[in-house]
Amino acid sequence: MTRDASQMDFFREPLFPSRTPALKVDIERYRAKMKRAMARAIRECPFDRQTIAVRMAQYLGLPSISKTMVDAYTAESKSGHDITLVRFSAFVHATGALWLWDEAMSEQGVTLLIGDEARLAEIALLQQEQDRIKAEIKVLKASPVRVRRER
Repeated sequence: MTRDASQMDFFREPLFPSRTPALKVDIERYRAKMKRAMARAIRECPFDRQTIAVRMAQYLGLPSISKTMVDAYTAESKSGHDITLVRFSAFVHATGALWLWDEAMSEQGVTLLIGDEARLAEIALLQQEQDRIKAEIKVLKASPVRVRRER
């Protein structure tokens, strides 16, 4: 069955949602959300936890990061083991889960554009400017122009 373009889809979520920053962050809820997201990234990743730990260490130029640390970063029960930003960056790199950055920033009202997606925002900005100029021209054209030239 083909979709009718004139009908709205109530179940479709926007690919680039417009978000509002949280006034207050519930640290326990945020911590659990991020640990679940990181666990999901591991499930979706082609590498096992040990390989992810090795890739993180290589990315950071460290001798090693243990699989146990990766487990602690993703275990909701380990509330005292929050990952640092630098190690989070290495985790994202090791798993290839760039969407984790969007997940992490969403509390601040931010939506992440990855790579060439930023051109979409640039196009929209230029189209908005184009619409503003068209509206200005329409206002100027609304009243006749009297040309006075002496011949």
